Amino acid sequence: MSTLLLRLAGPLQSWGTDSKFDVRRTGREPSKSGVIGMIAAARGISREDDEGLRELAGLRFGVRADREGKLLRDYQTVKAKQNKIYGPAKDMAYVTSRYYLSDAAFVVGLEGERGLLEEIQEALRHPYYPLYLGRRSCPPTGKMVIGIENLCLEDALRGAPFLPSVTKEKATVRMVTEICKDSEAGRLVHDQPVSFSQRSREFAFRRVKETTFMRDEADPEEHDPMKELE
Repeated sequence: MSTLLLRLAGPLQSWGTDSKFDVRRTGREPSKSGVIGMIAAARGISREDDEGLRELAGLRFGVRADREGKLLRDYQTVKAKQNKIYGPAKDMAYVTSRYYLSDAAFVVGLEGERGLLEEIQEALRHPYYPLYLGRRSCPPTGKMVIGIENLCLEDALRGAPFLPSVTKEKATVRMVTEICKDSEAGRLVHDQPVSFSQRSREFAFRRVKETTFMRDEADPEEHDPMKELE
């Protein structure tokens, strides 16, 4: 098996898995459904193409958090018409809260057959549709594709060059990977994409485990948030 490594960084990211209309949350790291959706957009796969989605969803997924980022809340007021049986419709104001990760950076790994990973890599370099980090208001910055390694998911994530962090001091790095063995302990997340159809989106549960390890190498340079915009 091989692993495709991606760099996901930008001023804002948002990876919700249980969001409602009035509260749009974000997870601490990129969601599998969000990243697979981004890849589907790059390949020009229709939301109604469940077969094309199934091939991508079968990839094993993992994330390494090089910069955790800071949680940012965006408070908005949205106006909408409320229809009434008697009398004219009235304008109603709804308060919404949308959460983002500010100045976060992640290395994402996708483990699978090399042929499919090469197709995904090419699509991300020349995407059919615009790409974004969870929401349309969150475009990625910098080079996204790191490359393909002939390694398992865990080894590829551990061995990938680190992205600049906020501090040059050694730090603990968090890694979240999909579990492929029934004997391994972990937790369930409702984040396995089944269908992106606008008529009926569907997700299943998947099992993940979270581990940490010490970051041994120093940053190549001091982190500058504005450099992400270059």
